[in-house]
Amino acid sequence: MRVAGPTLSDVAREAGVSLATASRAINGSANRTPRADLRERVLAAAERLQYSPDPSAQAMARGRTTTVGLVVHDIADPYFSSLAAGVAEAAEREGLIVTLTSTQHRPERELAFVELMDRQRARAVVLGGGRLGGDLPGTTPDATAGEQPGAARSEPSSAAGAAAASNGGQSSGGQSSATGAAAPSGAATAAGAAAAAGAAAPSGGEQPGTSGGALRDALERYRDGGGRVALVGQPLGALPVVEVANRQGAADLATALHGLGYRSFGVLAGPAGHRTAVDRVAGYTETLAALGAPVDPAAVVTCEFTRDGGYAGMRELLDSTVERPQVVLAVNDVMAVGAMAAVRDAGLHVPQDVAVAGFDDIVTLRDVVPGLTTVRIPLVALGQVALRLALGLPAGADLPPGARAVGDDRVEVRGEVVLRESTPPR
Repeated sequence: MRVAGPTLSDVAREAGVSLATASRAINGSANRTPRADLRERVLAAAERLQYSPDPSAQAMARGRTTTVGLVVHDIADPYFSSLAAGVAEAAEREGLIVTLTSTQHRPERELAFVELMDRQRARAVVLGGGRLGGDLPGTTPDATAGEQPGAARSEPSSAAGAAAASNGGQSSGGQSSATGAAAPSGAATAAGAAAAAGAAAPSGGEQPGTSGGALRDALERYRDGGGRVALVGQPLGALPVVEVANRQGAADLATALHGLGYRSFGVLAGPAGHRTAVDRVAGYTETLAALGAPVDPAAVVTCEFTRDGGYAGMRELLDSTVERPQVVLAVNDVMAVGAMAAVRDAGLHVPQDVAVAGFDDIVTLRDVVPGLTTVRIPLVALGQVALRLALGLPAGADLPPGARAVGDDRVEVRGEVVLRESTPPR
């Protein structure tokens, strides 16, 4: 027969304090804090009696648990696993535990998890990854502006020249870095390519009752009840966000490759209507159109946001009647890795027959041959910054290179172009 352990009442008697004071000392309180000497007396009594506090009682007393909810689209994707590692590292420093869900790109699972975290009174929720659908209320989406907020604007010719000049500076590991400026938007050919990719998302934003509107409403209810929220990727309403400059990074990559001599481009555009994909496709196509190398809409292929999606998209492009592009730009690295496999399976070679570039600089690229040109995003650091933002800690502390705080609840992160062997100068 199991012997019952000491209770909170036993601790209160041992310490010579009221039950309420003992509860506040051990479980915490959202409203009142006992004097330091009383708290030390209660904790000493609890240690002598080997008392273990009840986590549910602590959550009720404090208003929130020590749990942080993390939502990602696919934990098997190195992008999201790196993001999760950053959240977990930051949570450990704050004495918090991470509960993770992988939605497999299903908005209803994302919404259900947020509602579950609200019911379980989690301390904070971090949502990683892009949204589906059009522009959301209260946002300034990357895809609808000619340049990133705060980014300097340059003429395409000077941007291309800067990218070409930067190619002379090789860094360790056989790679070089380049950054350029976004080209002006509005070119007809670029608009045609974006439309071919299904990138033209609905205007007017998500309305209450849609998946995006329901998610925003659930997050706002959670915040109203004392929970904390942060997003990684794009904004959602006025919620705190670590925003990746997807359009700008794609523009920088397109400019750098144009500076290397590439004039014929294909694009593996990801799924139609995915905000991250939309922004990156727009950055590629609009910049190249402004540089005088417009992308043929027939060379823009929609596909899944996965390795297999990149493989299928590249096979479709190679099997089509479109003239083979000199270089194919994928909207993320896992798609680019799949595209490289498709090139090999078609009896061709990267980069001799077709060059390939990706986006994100996921950790597994160190084992990819030839080395993949990409846009480096500090993924682990993104997760760390997002957790700090969700907890209401100073947003400007310990920011990675390319990141800057914009107010108390928004951090912008601009990527860095990394040129590797998959896109040699022509």
